[in-house]
Amino acid sequence: MFVIRLASGNLLVPESALARDGQLIGEAYVEIGPEHEDYARLAADAITEEEDRMRRLAWQEGDEALRREFLDYLARHGSSGGWNDAP
Repeated sequence: MFVIRLASGNLLVPESALARDGQLIGEAYVEIGPEHEDYARLAADAITEEEDRMRRLAWQEGDEALRREFLDYLARHGSSGGWNDAP
């Protein structure tokens, strides 16, 4: 997850919710403004909304190539995966 600078100047900052035992419950983004004590530090490494969009598109394109490869594998080996096929 990245810190994202919004058009308003505020930042979307990733935040994790942890259980008392330290187990991850979930992750989300919270919006902070320039008045927040960590704003300057976080803003230094923030990406723009457009950069975030471009990263997501690149990931989706990569996912699509992997999906096509997987479907090709299934077409060749069937849903059992070919793991137990005798040579």
